[in-house]
Amino acid sequence: MAAAAERISGPTYADIDRGVRRIMEAPGLAYWAWVGFCFTLVAIGAALWTRQIYVGLGVTGLRQGPMWAMYITDFVFWVGIAHSGTLISAILYLFRTRWRTAVYRVAETMTLFAVMTAGLFPLIHVGRPWYAYFLLPYPNERSLQPDFRSPLVWDAFAVSTYLTISATFLFMGLIPDVANARDAAKGWRKMLYSVLALGWQGTDTQWQHWSMAYLLMAGLATPLVLSVHSVVSWDFAMGQLPGWHSTIFAPYFVAGAIFSGVAMVLTLLIPMRRLLHFEDLVTEWHIDSLAKVVLLTSLIVSYSYGVESFMVWYGKDPIEMMTFHERYFGPHGWVFWVCIFCNCVAPLVLFSPRVRRNTVLLFIITIFVNIGMWFERFMIIAVSQENAFNPSQWRLYSPSITEIMITVGSFAWFLGLFSLFARFMPIISMTELKEGIRWLREAVRDDYYPGLK
Repeated sequence: MAAAAERISGPTYADIDRGVRRIMEAPGLAYWAWVGFCFTLVAIGAALWTRQIYVGLGVTGLRQGPMWAMYITDFVFWVGIAHSGTLISAILYLFRTRWRTAVYRVAETMTLFAVMTAGLFPLIHVGRPWYAYFLLPYPNERSLQPDFRSPLVWDAFAVSTYLTISATFLFMGLIPDVANARDAAKGWRKMLYSVLALGWQGTDTQWQHWSMAYLLMAGLATPLVLSVHSVVSWDFAMGQLPGWHSTIFAPYFVAGAIFSGVAMVLTLLIPMRRLLHFEDLVTEWHIDSLAKVVLLTSLIVSYSYGVESFMVWYGKDPIEMMTFHERYFGPHGWVFWVCIFCNCVAPLVLFSPRVRRNTVLLFIITIFVNIGMWFERFMIIAVSQENAFNPSQWRLYSPSITEIMITVGSFAWFLGLFSLFARFMPIISMTELKEGIRWLREAVRDDYYPGLK
């Protein structure tokens, strides 16, 4: 009887502290095997990139015709993945959304590592990374000026700005939680957390200044959701290539970025929740709320597909119509239909509350969404270049093993860094969970007893 009453009342402040600290306990052999596997794939990708630098870009599938393909697809994909962190941590914070408190740290962490991953691909793509500093408007004596019409320069500004704001926002939110972990830690962990806590003691003055700074950072980070991926979309929309020159690309890319990003949050959170045993902190209510965001953004992306196709039909431009016909029914037409199924059809089952609360089905759907969104970027970038204005440049693109393994290595890099962070830093915010403990208790109560309210 007492156990049932405790379950109904939900977690206490001490339960939240113990639950988050338990996640940070010394990892076992299976964890290190997983991290070792991830960084082994990273090493393979790095070795192939080294060979690419030595031999040249001829080892890739980039030839006359499609000159942007998997590397730029990966860049756009990872920048899009990063957007959910800013949405959940900044925008929903400003709107005081209740369910964000348990999941926003996962999204913020994912944002930081996704941007770090995305920033690698312009360097990989240029072929000669030692000249990458030409992209930056640094003071110099040689009068080197970057070409501000170049998409690479735009990407340099977008990635550097996003990385700076995301890292600052994440670190600022970590300070109270790291101080909490410092007080219970021993050995080298206590030394590390003491440095990162910046002398935090939890005084009234510190909380007042921290709250104001966090609010200002949230307001500063909010425009990034619209601006950064809009800049990435202009990499294509400013060109004259059929299939790229579209005014819908900015909102279309932003909606797709949030769609893929929230799906990735669920892809990471669902297995973590089970393996690390924090179901009482991230409840079905939080999972259900994230699934609703996935459903909403899926509908927006589906509408964007329809509008883009309608405008091509309505405009009657023969080159555009031929490009879209090849996109739908050409040699790579299967890519388009994979996108339709994964991004438009599969998420429709999320209208059912039973599916949204079934973590196995939801995990499968989010995997489909991530696959579909990667192929959507591939369809826009690579497939559109296969039929340019000049027929002499028409050529089917086929990726090489170098591109494939570097892409696989990017996923391993992201997952390896995320796994390390989740075990050594507070992956769930103790501070904000305590602030919203009433909502968490209601969620726990409703999960155990759906009839109670």
